Amino acid sequence: MSTANPQPLWQPDPQRIAQARITRFQSWAAEHHQAPADGGYPALHRWSVDHLDTFWKAVTEYFDVRFSTPYARVLGDRAMPGAEWFPGARLNYAEHALRAAATRADEPALLYVDETHEPRPVTWAELRRQVGSLAAELRALGVRPGDSVSGYLPNVPQAVVALLATAAVGAVWTSCAPDFGARSVLDRFQQVEPVVLFTVDGYRYGGKEHDRRETVAELRRDLPTLRAVVHIPLLGTPAPEGALEWSALTSADAQPEFEQVPFDHPLWVLYSSGTTGLPKAIVQSQGGILVEHLKQLGLHCDLGPEDRFFWYTSTGWMMWNFLVSGLLTGTTIVLYDGSPGYPDTGAQWRVAERTGATLYGTSAAYVMACRKAGVHPSRDYDLSRVKCVATTGSPLPPDGFRWLHDAVRDDLWIASVSGGTDVCSCFAGAVPTLPVYTGELQAPGLGTDLQAWDPAGHPVIDEVGELVVTNPMPSMPIRFWNDPDGSRYHESYFDTYPGVWRHGDWITVTARDTVIIHGRSDSTLNRQGVRMGSADIYEVVERLPEIKESLVIGVEQPDGGYWMPLFVHLAPGAVLDEALLNRIKQAIREQLSPRHVPDEVIEVPGVPHTLTGKRIEVPVKRLLQGAPLEKAVNPGSIDNLDLLIHFEDLARKRA
Repeated sequence: MSTANPQPLWQPDPQRIAQARITRFQSWAAEHHQAPADGGYPALHRWSVDHLDTFWKAVTEYFDVRFSTPYARVLGDRAMPGAEWFPGARLNYAEHALRAAATRADEPALLYVDETHEPRPVTWAELRRQVGSLAAELRALGVRPGDSVSGYLPNVPQAVVALLATAAVGAVWTSCAPDFGARSVLDRFQQVEPVVLFTVDGYRYGGKEHDRRETVAELRRDLPTLRAVVHIPLLGTPAPEGALEWSALTSADAQPEFEQVPFDHPLWVLYSSGTTGLPKAIVQSQGGILVEHLKQLGLHCDLGPEDRFFWYTSTGWMMWNFLVSGLLTGTTIVLYDGSPGYPDTGAQWRVAERTGATLYGTSAAYVMACRKAGVHPSRDYDLSRVKCVATTGSPLPPDGFRWLHDAVRDDLWIASVSGGTDVCSCFAGAVPTLPVYTGELQAPGLGTDLQAWDPAGHPVIDEVGELVVTNPMPSMPIRFWNDPDGSRYHESYFDTYPGVWRHGDWITVTARDTVIIHGRSDSTLNRQGVRMGSADIYEVVERLPEIKESLVIGVEQPDGGYWMPLFVHLAPGAVLDEALLNRIKQAIREQLSPRHVPDEVIEVPGVPHTLTGKRIEVPVKRLLQGAPLEKAVNPGSIDNLDLLIHFEDLARKRA
């Protein structure tokens, strides 16, 4: 792979660099903490990983983190897993998220948008009042620090209030989106044994109402630890018997009381996709998330009080938690509850326009869908306030970068970012002061010693390697729930390279310090020793207008052979004839590698995904290797189980 000296797609102008918060932070850190004043971002990043303790101390001072009791030192123990951050310190995440209410009481903290696309504001004062009222009611219900509180909720203001009230009392938040079925939700919530459940009666999506009352009844029946259920009548139905009314719990005029908890006190539980077993229940800390998100949102995303932050997400994805943390920087956050493509493919651009979003985040898949559908954002919407379009969920192909540059604005900061639910943050991505190269993430994040390693554990440059992080990050999990000896946690990240986080992605770190993501390393395509990520194949194949979506699998055969099928979901009216087959193979041969031309191209009725929208590669590989469906995948984690049955049938026929 050549990464030699291409021209940047975009370069920030000197004024933008001078005004960026990361530039101000660097000057301040040079004055107060001996950070390098010159050398721009590369010098600052080097300092941040070489002087990890000083860097994180600087972040807490710069953002005025309020420690109610002081810390003894920044890093008590830096071994991974188990790094000990800010021992002795006490604080509260929700207190920091609501600080702007003191100075900007009547300005919007939240802009809520449903499928009418009309924004409705919730002011900082109103948000703080509702959190205060609900936190007092939670305490009255007997909720104590460390208890679990769960939400079966869409992306609505009530979900933000419930999260912040939970954090205010020192309890542990966890949520699922209401499009998850009962089994998927129970696979998650039963692990953490919640004492309170916030629910809706249903939700609106794609112009239709979806009643969830039966699912809620099932959750109540199968979560025996519940002491209270809180009903939010999104569709206007009365509360079921024994449930409490949201309005009654949030009507008091109460100032919130913020429980001061240790830095490593659990804040929330996030879940891995759970495609091959029960989802991992990942616990992150109040302090770790607070400082990591202040760094990521305040410096890398360049967010502050004058910004509006919109990311298309649901409460079942870590990006929702990341979005809520926009409040830490005093930013107005945009909550969109609805279909990403209703009433038409341009829906998200319309929301960005109507809310005045300055940073708009979406998925790479949505960008590519807009490109294929011929959406014209700059022609059809006023996007003059959008400074940055960010993407995640899967690698943004080079064509996606070029389309955003051409179809939105040539002076657009495009930030493809990559991280994980596991850290609820980014390993690499947005830097407002660096150029953007087509198909590449701008740089590793501050305080993140990101490297690409070969199988022997040696760092490689301009070559594909395993994504590793060699020093601790504050938002790494403090533990997994129900993993008393830490074995599942250790096995997830530290088995391959002891003491070093291996994330499970293939990446290239270029000689320019940019990062290219190639997809999951556990579903890598290894042909005659040449490794390639599945994302590279998708990018080439899905440029063809006949291909709606694709899935490529490399299957090691019992006889030592290797079978690499490409499954294609065709666009309406397309036919997988000889001509299309030849074009698919020619595109891969010429644009990627002749070794990675698939052995077979097979039409399928659709491509299965996790509930958070990621293509399922490893479970399909297991099915094709002969594993029964129930062993290959957790059915509750899949968007369409019938599609997997199709792959199971195919494996049976081949056998």
